[in-house]
Amino acid sequence: MSISQQKRLPSMSTAMKSAFVLSVILVGGWVPAADFTPAKQVRIVLVGDSTVASYPRPPADRPDLTGWGQVLSEFFTDRVMIMNRAVSGRSSKSFIHEGHWKKSLAEKPDYVFIQFGHNDGPGKGPDRATDAAGDYRDYLRQYLAESRAIGAKPILVTPVARRLFPIDPEKDSLTPYVNAMKAVAAEEHVPLIDLHRTSSELFKTLGDEGSADLTASATDRTHFSRKGGMAMAQLIVDQLPAAEPALAAFLKPDAVKTKTP
Repeated sequence: MSISQQKRLPSMSTAMKSAFVLSVILVGGWVPAADFTPAKQVRIVLVGDSTVASYPRPPADRPDLTGWGQVLSEFFTDRVMIMNRAVSGRSSKSFIHEGHWKKSLAEKPDYVFIQFGHNDGPGKGPDRATDAAGDYRDYLRQYLAESRAIGAKPILVTPVARRLFPIDPEKDSLTPYVNAMKAVAAEEHVPLIDLHRTSSELFKTLGDEGSADLTASATDRTHFSRKGGMAMAQLIVDQLPAAEPALAAFLKPDAVKTKTP
């Protein structure tokens, strides 16, 4: 850049002129100085139940109790901040009615991962139970609409499978909620990660004995050990490039182990 060109920038401060000159020197053309500032951190909020939740003080009988949301950040670069707001025992209904959802939205996330179903089934009581063909879908639509209203992108995650053998979708009490979530995702054009399918497939492949160390204790077939939590998070990460490519760009190198449609 010539001296005469610099003189034609009388309205610029010294700092602004320096930024202008640096831009020209570095790339041989005009690049705004703002392009050299650190990129914005991506904020992800996780909402869900005990299979997602974090356990900083696990119970003595399950010392490595771990929800998949507790370890998901280990697969992303430091450009991503994950805030796990999942709460044990909550359903799609009670998470909203108890005020947890409002607090989650207040975090102003860029993305929201939503997994409910374990506590929505019959017998969970009027404060939690929902009908898979009725109000469960309505609550999911509320999560989607209110996420979008604050500028966040929602991603639905089907409820992770229980480690119950034999693996039989026809007898799985979660299946109606899985199908309902898939229907809402298609209707609302929302990315969906089918964790129920991939976790069921993993348990079936490993068998009862081979998958025993994935759950938190010998008698707990719903919640995970740290190894199990990491395995479930891996299943989510493996589907992320297909579900939401823009977010997958922030995964660590080699984070994806298996390409999953």
